[in-house]
Amino acid sequence: MKKIPLRMCTGCGEMKPKKELVRVVRSKEGEISLDLTGRKAGRGAYVCRNLECLKKARKTRRIERSFDCKIPDEVYDAMEKEMAENG
Repeated sequence: MKKIPLRMCTGCGEMKPKKELVRVVRSKEGEISLDLTGRKAGRGAYVCRNLECLKKARKTRRIERSFDCKIPDEVYDAMEKEMAENG
């Protein structure tokens, strides 16, 4: 039996299978973006595929704490827009 990798959502804090979550990635250049393929290089944090969890993670600044950097509002807005289009 194959082991299913679990990751914690930065929004709701629930452990879920990796495939059910969207990866937020910080590249070496410090650029933050959504990684819908799960293959981009860089430090990753995970969030559920719904806007509520992304908004909760934004409000509590959990993604910023995962990456140890400040994330501009424009980046959050772009991630919310992209998730709404692909979700």
